[in-house]
Amino acid sequence: MSVYLDHNASSPLRPEALAAMTAALAEVGNPSSVHAAGRRARARVETARGQVAALAGVTAQDVTFTGSGTEANALAIQSAVAAGVERLIVNPTEHPSVLEPARAAGLPVEWLEVEENGLVSMHELADRLKDGAPAQVLLQLANSETGVVQTFPEVADVCARFGSWLHVDAAQGAGKMPSIRWGDTVAISAHKIGGPQGVGALINITGKALSAVVRGGGQERGLRAGTENVAAIAGFGAAAEAAGRDLDAINRQEPWRDAALARMMAEGAESIGDGAWILPHVLSAAVEDWASELQVMALDLAGVMVSAGSACSSGKVARSPVLSAMKLDRLAGGVIRATGGWNTTEDDWARFADAWIDSYRAFRARRIERAA
Repeated sequence: MSVYLDHNASSPLRPEALAAMTAALAEVGNPSSVHAAGRRARARVETARGQVAALAGVTAQDVTFTGSGTEANALAIQSAVAAGVERLIVNPTEHPSVLEPARAAGLPVEWLEVEENGLVSMHELADRLKDGAPAQVLLQLANSETGVVQTFPEVADVCARFGSWLHVDAAQGAGKMPSIRWGDTVAISAHKIGGPQGVGALINITGKALSAVVRGGGQERGLRAGTENVAAIAGFGAAAEAAGRDLDAINRQEPWRDAALARMMAEGAESIGDGAWILPHVLSAAVEDWASELQVMALDLAGVMVSAGSACSSGKVARSPVLSAMKLDRLAGGVIRATGGWNTTEDDWARFADAWIDSYRAFRARRIERAA
């Protein structure tokens, strides 16, 4: 049986989400229709809105459903631009769904420095904000590659002190941390917590003025036009409710993850993010002499699915910009990420470590043979 440790990419669908989606798909009804079928569809959407709101610690009216976490990030950035911010202050280790809309926003972009552990400096952030035009600060709650959690609530306090719009990409933090209620707007994604792909939400915590990215029929209070994906939203709500209930299942993985990491480090691997709080289900480690893509392929052949820390595009492998920003270029070509989730077991972590060690030893043996 294979081991799946790539939950940060996409988590398997939870049974609760599947049941909610199946029930929704079995019925007809447009949520904007006023007849009985439409009202039932609307009820499913609003039930899910309440479930997502409960996970985020907000009220239902603060939740706007989107087609993805990526769209939620874009909605927050474009809304801030429309509201009059004059510059964007960005952590360079952000996900591309933040980096690319920031670059395309038409405003000056200021890049924060990050330490080798991936944390931004509160002093630098305060210095940037105290002098200059109104800004939106864009900062991940937890990094998708390394699992490093930024220093909230300190970040939120600094931004609030200078009246800056803080947008938090919490796609990897939702359902993994007790609270994601930081800053002004927060983006989350269903498929990171065991919901379906193709649905996300923007949480508007402080009542910022949002501006529609998609215009049309006025759905989602005019912020996201288009008939709602009722089944996906219902699955999102069910997954959010289950994720809030199952936080302990994520926390239980910390010693399992640590044991796997310790075994890898005994073979020469280096841990990424030391000195920072790392989410308990995320392992990011690297070796200098074994390319990330070769590690992923070797593990896949052994029945273990993980991700490379580098981004692949058109068959070409690029070094991780996250590790480059962390000044870890020497390791950027040899990093892998293993991430557990709601259905991960202790045995999964042990089998991953077994497979990695066996594969690395075999790789080194082949290299010695070729050099002989």
